[in-house]
Amino acid sequence: MTGNVEIIIRLILASILGGLIGLDRESTNRPAGFRTHILVAIGSALIMMVSVDNAKYGADPSRIAAQVISGIGFLGAGTILRTGTNIEGLTTAASLWVCAGIGLAVGNGYYLGAVATTLIVLFFLKNSRAFERMFLKGNFKNIQVIALTRAGLIGDIGTLFGRHHIVIKDISIVSLEDEGIFKEEIHFTLKLPSNVDLDRVMGQLALIDGILKAKIDDRIIDNTKS
Repeated sequence: MTGNVEIIIRLILASILGGLIGLDRESTNRPAGFRTHILVAIGSALIMMVSVDNAKYGADPSRIAAQVISGIGFLGAGTILRTGTNIEGLTTAASLWVCAGIGLAVGNGYYLGAVATTLIVLFFLKNSRAFERMFLKGNFKNIQVIALTRAGLIGDIGTLFGRHHIVIKDISIVSLEDEGIFKEEIHFTLKLPSNVDLDRVMGQLALIDGILKAKIDDRIIDNTKS
């Protein structure tokens, strides 16, 4: 009975730790969110427990578990997107890989390492942008965009930023509905090159189909008045 309870505890703990990281990814509308991270962590924990159990019969406990680390790559690749000259989704792909490691640790009973890793990952996911602003050179700006919901909108905006060598460091999207009209409120954190012409960027942004309003510093676009 004790062994059965231990199995359930390990699976539940893996789901909790993976879910915490998944919630962070979900809150910023990443391709892989809450459910994906939970499934990766639980599956890894189960595979690790199977590997450990097989070791009782002389099997190599690392053989099956090692395949998790290499096999998780196909999920990570699916979260990496290219928008213009920008590559997005690398952090989410890395978080999936870490979740696989956390699941393996929990499955092997290495609870302290799994919990500590989860806390450290969450800390850096939440605070990485603050560290970048503090230690890395570059001009960081936040821009708010309100636009009509349509397919390809984010891609068009990303392509525009890419032409000006602007790097999207973070993006969050909130869906809005106003009298049956669906809109999106999009917040970008951008890293700008030193020679960027923000007035030109904002002027070109105003021409993108569906853009209603945009604001960066004291520069404001309001196409609702036209």
